[in-house]
Amino acid sequence: LQEFKHEAAKQSDKMQDEFGDLLFSLVNYARFEGINPETALEMTNKKFIRRFNYLESEAKKAGKNLADMTLAEMDVYWNEAKTLTSEK
Repeated sequence: LQEFKHEAAKQSDKMQDEFGDLLFSLVNYARFEGINPETALEMTNKKFIRRFNYLESEAKKAGKNLADMTLAEMDVYWNEAKTLTSEK
């Protein structure tokens, strides 16, 4: 993590390499902890899709276009979606 932060601070070309190393380390740590990283990522993707679909649906009901909304406006619906689901 420190190497990634160092490269990110410099806006270095190595930043992408260090990020890849960080992801690889997280995958290995997950396995060490008995977590299937592929399953964990799949679950997170599904959770994201559910929450984003809620955000889209609620914005549409309110007559809003996502492209015209601020991040703060989107966060209201996003946080509602988080509250309505048991996964946090």
